Parts: sequence; C-alpha cells; structure tokens
Amino acid sequence: MAAFLKIAVVPLLCAGCFAQQTAPPIPSTGFAGLDQYRARRIAVFFDDFGQLARYREANAKLGPPAPGENRVVFFGDSITDIWHLDQYFPGKPYINRGIGGQTTPQMLVRFRQDVIDLHPRAVVILAGTNDIAGNTGPMRLGDIEADYASLAELARGHNIKVIYSSVLPVHNYTQKSKDFFAQRSPEKILELNRWLENYCSPPSESAPSESAPNCLYLDYFSALVDDKGLMKKDLADDGLHPNAAGFKVMAPLAEAAVEKALSARP
Repeated sequence: MAAFLKIAVVPLLCAGCFAQQTAPPIPSTGFAGLDQYRARRIAVFFDDFGQLARYREANAKLGPPAPGENRVVFFGDSITDIWHLDQYFPGKPYINRGIGGQTTPQMLVRFRQDVIDLHPRAVVILAGTNDIAGNTGPMRLGDIEADYASLAELARGHNIKVIYSSVLPVHNYTQKSKDFFAQRSPEKILELNRWLENYCSPPSESAPSESAPNCLYLDYFSALVDDKGLMKKDLADDGLHPNAAGFKVMAPLAEAAVEKALSARP
C-alpha cells in the first residue's frame, strides 16, 4: 500500500511543478512599439492565431455569388483592412477581408474560410510587410515566399485567379513613421517584390512556369515610390498605411488588374 501511495504521489507532485512554472518572457525585437504590439497580441496568438472569428459571421451572412457576379476578395493586412472599397469601387462586388497586423502564416490559416469558401472569381492579395517587421516572430524571406506560393496554389486549386500586389514602400519623413520604417527594410521589400513579379511572370519556352496562368502581378510600388526609393510623403501619414491620396493612386491600378485577371482565359 505504501509503495502504491509513493507511485501515485509522484505524478501529482510533477503536475504541481508544471502548474507553478511561468511562461518565459517574450524576446525583445529591439523596437519598443513592436514589443508592445506583440505583448498585446498574446491572447490572439494562442486562442485564434488566424483570427477566424473576425469574419466568420459576416461570411455566413454573405451567401454565394449571384449568377453572373464577378466577386473579388481583397485579402491582406491593415492596408487592406482600412481600405473603404465601397468608396473607391462603388457598385463593385468586392469583399474586404483584411485584418490589421497579420502576417502570411496567419493568412494561410484563414484563407479557406475568408477566400475559398466565398467562391470569388479572383483574389487580390496584399501581404508581407508585417512578416518583414516580425509581427508574429522572425521570418526569413524564403519562408514568406513559400507562404505566397501556398496561398496561390490553394487559390488555383479552386479556380480563383490570383492578383499578387507588390509590398508597398515605406518612408521615415514624419515622426510617427520612424518606428514603422525601422522595422521594414527597403531592401527586403525590393527583394520580395522581385520574387513576386518573377513568380507571376508569364511562362516562356525556356522558363516554363506553373504559376503564371492564374497569377498576375499588381505593381503598386512603382506608383507610390519617390526618387529616394521611399513612399511618397504625401501618400502615407505614418509612412506605412496609405491615406486617401494613396488609395486614390492604388484604386485604378487594382481595378485594371482585376479586369485583366477576369478577362484572361481560364
């Protein structure tokens, strides 16, 4: 009996030890603003990493596209989230599924719910700037590119045309832009954009590509960048998020890309 009690008590003591352990501190990124952001998001990262709850109810109410409807989903982070599509594309069946702060791993988690299950004809994806910043942890460029490819492959598997937006430039011309700019290397932005443009390039006999038939590159970067390689000061007050003037530049580029994607052969 005594031996049995000893055996039974050991697991209980071990369980008590685990219960008393505290979570290790979150590693500092070196950027106070980003550290504060990540600390505030701990509950989200653990409870609903992809933030599926954000659009679950709205998706259920949306229903399938009407006959002949050219539904398009704009999918991305805060730059998409704050874009009032109804104002810039009046009367268009464009659905906003942006979530502020998200990175491509989070977008992969919710891509089925917030894009595939809505049955759009095309998706406009704008992502990557928060990956560079490290919102959900350090990300290698190769990992971001792999996520880009995975999103495109999922879309193609469901006959959804993919429009890949370039990562937007950033600037540090204002005081409130300094932190965002410091977290986002212009060199990395350029490298990701080169990868995206190449990924969406039409195939040739010498360089066949499986990605091209349903992938189109939307070059916002060239229209927003100044002669120093930064976001034009008057297009983004905080150096990262386009203001009304910035979205006014982006809107016709997006519309042209959507029209081109929808008119392309299946």
